[in-house]
Amino acid sequence: MIGLYLFGILMGIGTAFVFRKTLFKGEPVPFVMELPNYRMPGAKNVGHLLWDKAKDFLHRAFTVIFIATIMIWFLQSFDLHLNMVTDSQNSILAAVAGVIAPLFVPVGFGDWRISTALITGFMAKESVVSTLTVLFGTTTALSGLLSPLDAMALLVFCLLYTPCIATIATIKRETQSWRWTLGMVMFQLVLAWSAAFLVFQIGSRLF
Repeated sequence: MIGLYLFGILMGIGTAFVFRKTLFKGEPVPFVMELPNYRMPGAKNVGHLLWDKAKDFLHRAFTVIFIATIMIWFLQSFDLHLNMVTDSQNSILAAVAGVIAPLFVPVGFGDWRISTALITGFMAKESVVSTLTVLFGTTTALSGLLSPLDAMALLVFCLLYTPCIATIATIKRETQSWRWTLGMVMFQLVLAWSAAFLVFQIGSRLF
């Protein structure tokens, strides 16, 4: 896990360096920030701030995960004619996720259930785990499908692809441009796929 954090940091530094030499060439714009006086924080203020931040995160995360879980259950349980299915491969979810699943075959996780989890990750990365739990039922079933190398490629992809809808909305608000927003999303998807591809292909040849 520490290796993933370090890999993410290195990718961020590398991306910033490439962008500085290409998209953002030229003299940097002066940036001045006025900082308040430093004071020793009080334990009460720190505790209150931590509680507010944690409560806000848990509220938003639980809401998103709960809604995503209900949606996944419904799409997994019914077919296109809204008939309940006994085999999830005949469900609406399988039909939708099966369209993009072949894109992930070269990176080691071409199963439609994993593709579904990655789609729900656009709402919140936390939803990936809950979606996999709903679709596979047990961790034994998931570990039986993914080898350690497949799992590593999946973790790399999850690390690098678009964080969530809230991030996309923030980019749109700050840039005031759908072109930049969609371009950033596509860049992150391509970067994540490419990194996962390299991990899987190099690992397949080494091990």
